[in-house]
Amino acid sequence: MELRGAAVIVTGASRGLGAALARELATTGARQVLVARDSQALEQVAEDVRRRGGEAHPVVADVAQPEAAGRIAGMAGALVGPPAVLVHNAGSLGPVPLRPLADTGDAAFEEAMATNVVGPFRLTRAVVGTMALRGQGAVVLISSDAATTAYPGWGAYGVSKAALEHLGRIWQEELAGTGVRFLTVDPGEMDTRMHRDAAPEADPTSLLPPETAAVRVVQLLRELGQ
Repeated sequence: MELRGAAVIVTGASRGLGAALARELATTGARQVLVARDSQALEQVAEDVRRRGGEAHPVVADVAQPEAAGRIAGMAGALVGPPAVLVHNAGSLGPVPLRPLADTGDAAFEEAMATNVVGPFRLTRAVVGTMALRGQGAVVLISSDAATTAYPGWGAYGVSKAALEHLGRIWQEELAGTGVRFLTVDPGEMDTRMHRDAAPEADPTSLLPPETAAVRVVQLLRELGQ
């Protein structure tokens, strides 16, 4: 897939993998719309992209909110044109510290589902039509091995990631033949704030730098259609 000049939306772009991916994409010539809730951190990432010679436009939004999808899609279209790539990286662990499902409240479970599944559904729906009309596009779903392995205490997160993966499979079947591709990527355990929140006892030196995972995601995008 040609990324030079391509309009790319990255959610959860203010830190972790999202920030690393934005910086990696700066070298490709992609025109990026970066989405996150933290305006200050998001602007810093956008500045990093620009210093690397890339184009980046910060959009402060919470993907879990019902009105966010239309706003993000509309602003992306105005700023960089019809999106060619959408990366669903924003994520929520649910309750922290992690706890069994029996001790998980409704609000915490619903927050994980809203951020990890419902938000990506709404935003995909908002942009996938233009991708199909143009005959090309890629939607990247950042998942986890918690989607396929039942880890005690990771219930809300694991259930939401399993649902996200299946959501992608259904989208792919329904859009077969349109040129729109769905990629599910499990980046592995990374040295991020989210991982520290989930497993504060983990040795950071045993974890993957998010920059390494970002290189992999960009390479996968480049290999699409080859």
